[in-house]
Amino acid sequence: MIVNSVRLEGFRNYDNETIELSSGINVIVGENAQGKTNFLESIYLLSCGHGFRTRFDSELISFDRENARVTGKIFSQEREQNIEIGLNRGLRKKILCNGVKKNSPELSEILRVVLFCPDDLNMIKDGAKARRRFMDMAISQLRPAYAELISEYARLYEHKRRILSDWREKPSLLEVLDEFSENMCRCSAKIIRYRAAFLKRLSEVAVPIHSEFSGNGEKLSIFYKTVSTVKDPFAPVSDIYYEVAEHQKFHREAEIASGKILTGIHKDELEIEINGMNARLYASQGQTRTAALSLKMAEREISFQDTKDCPVLLLDDVLSELDKKRQEYVLNRIGSGQTLITCCEDSQIRERTGGKIITVSGGKII
Repeated sequence: MIVNSVRLEGFRNYDNETIELSSGINVIVGENAQGKTNFLESIYLLSCGHGFRTRFDSELISFDRENARVTGKIFSQEREQNIEIGLNRGLRKKILCNGVKKNSPELSEILRVVLFCPDDLNMIKDGAKARRRFMDMAISQLRPAYAELISEYARLYEHKRRILSDWREKPSLLEVLDEFSENMCRCSAKIIRYRAAFLKRLSEVAVPIHSEFSGNGEKLSIFYKTVSTVKDPFAPVSDIYYEVAEHQKFHREAEIASGKILTGIHKDELEIEINGMNARLYASQGQTRTAALSLKMAEREISFQDTKDCPVLLLDDVLSELDKKRQEYVLNRIGSGQTLITCCEDSQIRERTGGKIITVSGGKII
């Protein structure tokens, strides 16, 4: 799949710009705060239906505008397709694919991306939330139904959180607590099954990549930790549901007393070890970055294996954060497919890639 062009109207700091892209490597250059990352975010929006730096669509709209539009001409499924996303303050976004209304999860059927940004280099050292976010983004691209499950779980979680925080003022709320708990258990069981299957694939692909990257001197191990009563995350969903429900039943009174949700997949962990040691606690900065790079490269490889079509790779100023050895490793593994790389004006990366140069200044393409 290839993004041939993108038109930005009122998006972030872009007023009205059309950017034509190469089917290979595209290097977006410019000084800081000119709109390089904003441009990558527009590509991400066309694939996922939301930005990667904000929770609110309204923040994607220029300060002086009431609406924004991002339009992409995409070559996918052996034909050119058109994705248009309209954002309006106070209204729901409007997504059209070839003139037909779509929801956000359906966009990945037309365009898939793998994003690698500086924050991802800290994924190993950060808390479990960062690694869950990595899992959720990767799986959602491959399985649109998973993205809908995550949205449903977030909705149920928020309702239950309010019940637990407000029931003392309104005791009747406890009458619906068990209903939300049961629905969360059912949702959790499905999500656990998806996560277990993805992490099995991730381990199979990332371990040899990491071994090559580290010069065969280190062994990467990946473990999935979920609700403690779940004996086998690969079991049928019905079996997993009963095990999660068992955990919920045991913690029901503690949830009511503490006002906190103690059962569900919101505390799942992707545990990373290097040579048998917990990477979050003991890995050096170099080991941390090597592991993070390996996971991201594995995500791209899994997407290609699954669909026989290479996702668009978005590298947001990440190469400048790496030493020369790791830069070369990433550049050598780009291979086929389309890549967009942002870097500063004085970077040598653009010369080393041999890609098309796109210069951004003040939200305008020079």
